[in-house]
Amino acid sequence: MTKQEKLLRENIRDMIRHVKQKKLNEEQELKTIIRKFVDMEIKTLVSEAAVADIDPTPNKSTGINVLEELLKKIIPVLETDYKSLTTDNSQRQSFRAHIINAVVNTLTPAKVNTDAGESNELTEDIDIDLGGEDKFIDIRTDAEKKAEEPEEEEDPRDSFGAGVEGDETGRNVAYQSFKKIESSIIDSYELLSNSEDQELFYDYLIANLKLYFDKFESELSPEAEEPTNQAYSMAKDDQEAASDTAGLDALEEYINSL
Repeated sequence: MTKQEKLLRENIRDMIRHVKQKKLNEEQELKTIIRKFVDMEIKTLVSEAAVADIDPTPNKSTGINVLEELLKKIIPVLETDYKSLTTDNSQRQSFRAHIINAVVNTLTPAKVNTDAGESNELTEDIDIDLGGEDKFIDIRTDAEKKAEEPEEEEDPRDSFGAGVEGDETGRNVAYQSFKKIESSIIDSYELLSNSEDQELFYDYLIANLKLYFDKFESELSPEAEEPTNQAYSMAKDDQEAASDTAGLDALEEYINSL
């Protein structure tokens, strides 16, 4: 081996060592910065959580406070039933549409009654029958007469889904699901007498139901991104860095073998 070749090999080795050391120093510095940042974020989150647990701040609106308690009761029920519909997306879309429609139909009469007050009087026309030899006067109302007429019993699921298109299975599951939560919705709304509270409760209930259905659907999506955390990311970076330096090690070993 000539003196020139020996000098060239030494220079190459020095360059490889320099690159490897620089890379390791940069990675160590980056990890230190990331760890400090993560530690600060964790401390902040823990501090905020402790304050929230000790002194929770209620919403400014009573209607929103009542709605929050209602959602705690009904969302788990809706989530379980919604996520049970896995055969086809149309079943879940139908479930969603029928639940929203049922909530609107349930609360709309309450809103109308609140706006109109209790001053409405019920009036009914009396159908008087003067026919017959005994001059019998029939004082039944039209509603009573109709009630006494034999008729086929209607499937309650049909009336529940009236006016809403969609998969029948989704409708049927929505019917069963709504029966579980209907009384809770009505009871919560009837707690409120302030018109502003009632309006906020109604609007935010519909909006939150739609948002939660969006959330449930995203959780069912097969294309959802896999959750990760900082520890995994750092471990993966270490693995990739080790792979990079392995290439430099192989090059140095090759130079030594010459």
